[in-house]
Amino acid sequence: MCGRYVSTRSPQDLVSLFGVTDWHPDETLAPNWNVAPTDDVYAVLERAPREGGAGAVTHRQLRPLRWGLVPSWADDPKIGSRMINARVETVHDKPAYRRAFSRHRCLLPADGFYEWTRIKDAVTGRTRKQPYFIHPADGRVMALAGLYAYWRNPRIKNDDDPGAWLMTCTIITTEATDAAGRVHPRMPLALAPDHYAAWLDPHHDDPEELRALLTRPADGDLDARPVSSAVNSTRNNDAHLLDETRR
Repeated sequence: MCGRYVSTRSPQDLVSLFGVTDWHPDETLAPNWNVAPTDDVYAVLERAPREGGAGAVTHRQLRPLRWGLVPSWADDPKIGSRMINARVETVHDKPAYRRAFSRHRCLLPADGFYEWTRIKDAVTGRTRKQPYFIHPADGRVMALAGLYAYWRNPRIKNDDDPGAWLMTCTIITTEATDAAGRVHPRMPLALAPDHYAAWLDPHHDDPEELRALLTRPADGDLDARPVSSAVNSTRNNDAHLLDETRR
């Protein structure tokens, strides 16, 4: 599971890193050292013009989406808080994710993510949950594989009303490897740069070819360090959350 992560890169940096061609400065998000479910997060996605056919040119966008996928058929958007992750083993055929997997895939930029493991406190002797920050050893941005969905608010009659549509996303998870595996059995799945284009292409809908893109990150790429339990509260949100602490 991935329930918290870090996303602090500027939109200008993300535009450059991901080859974005469509971004609006009025959609800028503040750096977030404690991203939690239902927060707005940056997503990289590609969309074709509405009137375009299979060969239409797509535009690569950077835009904020709410974390926690709300399927188009959902009666209540609150369901999104329970759909922050989709397992790679079943994402292609689960009813909640099947359509998004076929047509609405995205990348969610992250500096790293948090996971917790139970340890015995050296001072008190009690068992407690120790948070770890898990991140690329070379400091690169992680491109987490994600899906997004549109949800139409039935209470708003005008399609052009900004509140009529809600765009949400979920993170695909896989079995944990390397440093992450020593902390938690699951981890978010990051894509390699040479897989970005195929993953984002809205015209690419072959499920087997798409699943082939979802491979585990290479062993040795990730580091994990213990951090303060301050990260447990979403009210805490600053760079000091990443400081290494004694276990």
